[in-house]
Amino acid sequence: MTARSLEVDVKGTIGALSIDLALRTSERPTVIVGPNGAGKTSALMMVLGALTPRRGRVALDDRVLFDRESGVDVPVERRRIGFLPQRFGLFPHLDVLRNVAYGVRAGRRSERAQVALEALRDLGAEGLAARRPDQLSGGEAQRVALARALAPRPRALLLDEPLASLDASLRREVRRFLADTLRAVAIPTVIVTHARSDVEAFDGDVVVLEGGAVVQRGPLRDLASHPATEFIRQFVDRPG
Repeated sequence: MTARSLEVDVKGTIGALSIDLALRTSERPTVIVGPNGAGKTSALMMVLGALTPRRGRVALDDRVLFDRESGVDVPVERRRIGFLPQRFGLFPHLDVLRNVAYGVRAGRRSERAQVALEALRDLGAEGLAARRPDQLSGGEAQRVALARALAPRPRALLLDEPLASLDASLRREVRRFLADTLRAVAIPTVIVTHARSDVEAFDGDVVVLEGGAVVQRGPLRDLASHPATEFIRQFVDRPG
């Protein structure tokens, strides 16, 4: 495995759903799509370490994070994988600066605050540092949540429906900003989305998950040319 890559091959069971996911991503993101209940978020949780696969392997760069056969299971906080949840997961009782600093583990409080401020500055959001989450617009909250995911300098990034909670009027602007940011950061990234426009903007390889299993993968144009299932046909024909 080459440097700067995330390699995943996991199998597990969530309730009645069996999940079987294999992917490899590097500086070009991988985008996971699928119908509701397909297991997309659960698959991300297995990569993150919040759920334990029944068997399989997860490796980031030259480091094994999970390997059932050899008994390796690195805790979430030591995997160096950033995570941006669906509804951003900001703590309502903390201001923006302390929200972003929360994920920074090393150093004194003042050092963590400085790292958080730099992460906000990188995303053009330093002016939000003193606000509370309920004082943020949807686009501002998304930038803050992304800053919190990036502040610990992760080696990979997982984004779960990063635009789903935004108003339609905001999505185009925030989608462009997020796509530009991911290209600048250039770390292995896996994105779950339900929107074809996101797939186009992020310009990544597509993995289609249905019923917990991968049914097709490849560039969006290949999926559009030869859709393997009815869901894929409807997805590629869906406007925006």
